[in-house]
Amino acid sequence: MADDSRTFSAGTIGSYAAIGDSFTEGVGDPGPDGAFIGWADRLAVLLDDRVPEHTFRYANLAVRGRLLDQIVAEQVPRAKELAPDLVTFCAGGNDILRPGSDPDAVAERFERAVADLAGAVGTVMVTTGFDTRGVPVLRHLRGKIATYTAHVRAVADRYGCPVLDLWSLKSVQDRRAWDGDRLHLSPEGHTRVALRAAQVLGLDVPADPDQAWPPMAPRNSLEARRDNVQWAREHLVPWIGRRLRGESSGDHVEAKRPDLLPL
Repeated sequence: MADDSRTFSAGTIGSYAAIGDSFTEGVGDPGPDGAFIGWADRLAVLLDDRVPEHTFRYANLAVRGRLLDQIVAEQVPRAKELAPDLVTFCAGGNDILRPGSDPDAVAERFERAVADLAGAVGTVMVTTGFDTRGVPVLRHLRGKIATYTAHVRAVADRYGCPVLDLWSLKSVQDRRAWDGDRLHLSPEGHTRVALRAAQVLGLDVPADPDQAWPPMAPRNSLEARRDNVQWAREHLVPWIGRRLRGESSGDHVEAKRPDLLPL
């Protein structure tokens, strides 16, 4: 199996570049200055704590809405140029969400990118999809996501990549781990993913990412239906509209940290 155990060690990590889409950019986890934080930024802080002060460097090249081929064309060459000790590579999710997409074909392109990266950077951590069985609309794509996830794990096996396995992270199946749009993680969800990523790299973490959530009062059917209607009006309809118009939430958005800089 791919090495996603809690004993993986890539040695001292003094530099890290994150590539991907909205998930890695940190959408759903806003900071005080309006910019998104996200799991990758939070992982960078945990890595920074392990090395001498002011020596760790971090870049986040991810841009919301990007498809796999766009990430490969725009972000992979930059990551190779930076040549950090660690790259996290999460891509393909937006492709899988598109009607008629083929997870087998997406995975073939994903593997070519991993092979390209693996020869140029220290360690490439790849990321699986989430288990969407409890997510409205996305639950219908669970089979495609599972197929792509199986391919990602197989690619990791072939190239010796540690795996950030989001499918098995049960804590993010709680609705409190998700933003109101139900497509992106909440700040707590991003925090739990960062902790899990750190565990995969062999770091000691301050909290268990799979720690149970506090009890929550159950919602009655009327409240659930009201929430679903509001969500469809505010998030689902605009999302479908952008797809029909060929628009992306990442149009005119640039990477928030294009260079390897100290935190």
